[in-house]
Amino acid sequence: MKFPPELDQVAAGFPHKLVFATVSGAHLYGFPSPDSDYDLRGCHVLPLAHRIGLRAPKETIERLGPDGAIELDLVSHDVRKFCRLLLRRNGYVLEQLLSPLVVVTTPEHEELKALVPQLVTRHHAHHYLGFSRNQWRLFEKRPRVKALLYVYRVLLTGIHLMRSGEIQAALPALLDDYPIPGVPDLIAAKTGGVEKLPLSTSDVARHRPEFDRLTRLLEQARDDSDLPEAPTAFDALDDLTVRLALDR
Repeated sequence: MKFPPELDQVAAGFPHKLVFATVSGAHLYGFPSPDSDYDLRGCHVLPLAHRIGLRAPKETIERLGPDGAIELDLVSHDVRKFCRLLLRRNGYVLEQLLSPLVVVTTPEHEELKALVPQLVTRHHAHHYLGFSRNQWRLFEKRPRVKALLYVYRVLLTGIHLMRSGEIQAALPALLDDYPIPGVPDLIAAKTGGVEKLPLSTSDVARHRPEFDRLTRLLEQARDDSDLPEAPTAFDALDDLTVRLALDR
């Protein structure tokens, strides 16, 4: 996709070396609204002096608000923190790392992506189960198209990961393999700009059985998965982190 020039400008003006910067959020998930903000996610390298002094390093840089003509939500972690997150059952960072919507890339970005098969475990299902339950509770309290799409996106991403070992965060692509009647209409409503249109209590009741069914499918896919119990990329990530720190 074509990015607004502000994204390149923000990346170019970032205060530290970027390992990568990608677009996440609704644009990655395949249902951006006309006014959706841009979720820019990245990994950077702090200078060595920031790491060895007495002050604790600021490992995460966040920025939220308008940037020119767009709304921008920027979050970037220092590579040491990012690698620690990769070693946990954190689906977010895997999706950010593998996002095809790339603003900045480097050879180290490619190196990180190549390690993903050694990072994915069956326990990543817990991330997707927990997030989907939180999103469903939000949907029950305030029924809106956006919250419901997040429920379906998260559950299908988790199921696909457990079955294939591959990250697929785009809901339209997931629906090709896991079709759910009515969800394409929800995507059309969201991308058409009516994401905040209230849904009824009958809509909540109608979607509840599908939420329960997909939750059971994800739990079963986790139990049946051949994915390992723990990541095996610690040494490779440690080596990469040290090399990047010393290069600075």
